[in-house]
Amino acid sequence: MTKPSVYVTRMIPEVCIDELRKHFDVDVNSEDRALSYDELKQKVRGKNAIVSLLTDTIDGGLLDAAGPQCKIVANYAVGFNNFDLKAATERNVILTNTPGVLDDATATLTFTLLLATARRIAEADAYVRAGKWRGWAPLFFVGLDVDHRTLGIAGLGRIGKNVARKAAGFDMKIIYSDVNRDLAFEKEHNARYVDKATLLKESDFLTLHVPLLPETKHYIGAAELKQMKKTAVLINAARGPVIDEKALVEALRAKTIWGAGLDVFEDEPALAPGLAELDNVVIVPHIASATAETRFKMGEIAVNNVIKVLSGQAPDTCVNPDVLKAKA
Repeated sequence: MTKPSVYVTRMIPEVCIDELRKHFDVDVNSEDRALSYDELKQKVRGKNAIVSLLTDTIDGGLLDAAGPQCKIVANYAVGFNNFDLKAATERNVILTNTPGVLDDATATLTFTLLLATARRIAEADAYVRAGKWRGWAPLFFVGLDVDHRTLGIAGLGRIGKNVARKAAGFDMKIIYSDVNRDLAFEKEHNARYVDKATLLKESDFLTLHVPLLPETKHYIGAAELKQMKKTAVLINAARGPVIDEKALVEALRAKTIWGAGLDVFEDEPALAPGLAELDNVVIVPHIASATAETRFKMGEIAVNNVIKVLSGQAPDTCVNPDVLKAKA
């Protein structure tokens, strides 16, 4: 009997691929790059399941190219803004993601960016490596204090709360803005719920954890940057388009704010012109979840979702549950 077939759009941990191969015929993109949309349409033809990445556009055209036998697309990511939920639901294709397992790693990377930006770590490291260091000096690479400063959190989900727990070790004052108020969080962290204008005005460090939605695109733009302190640092390990990256380049260049730490970008992997030339920004290539344990757990969830769906069960993490209702 022919096994169901699965296409994996990018290499994930080998142990996860091996688990898939116990159950299915598995084809994996062997090239260390994201496939183009047209390439992906060719690769997924006839597959019963797809394991995708955020860089893969999963829309009606892609699903039609795969064929009606395709039952699930499992994102190897917590985000799923690459999914056309309506198109998949109309075609009875289950879409899944990998929530929860990225929280610690992403929060740690967020705080790493905060500290690295405040203390000018990347800039100082490059200076030493270039052979320019000639000895200690009293005004050499002077940065910002983190202890006892005000941390503003935009979007109080699991990761935002995790960042707040890490900030407690630095005795930071916590303010936050979210669509919902969390009284238990406020009590635990002596935090203060504020509106967006206050968040921008009072934060010494502002970290973004809002989801990417039409209303959060360019959540931080030129107008918002002008409302921030000149000594403020902006951190983004959420989604690139929540910041108007061109406006951020101008603000950093003009010293409208003191600095920024970025893991995500508006048009990845491209950067806004001039961003890479600035000294007052730390930029890393979308590595928030890049720990061995986290990447394995992501793969484990994605693989288990595929196994369950292709064996007639409901997945653990469905993002278009109307499909499950229709199948019930």
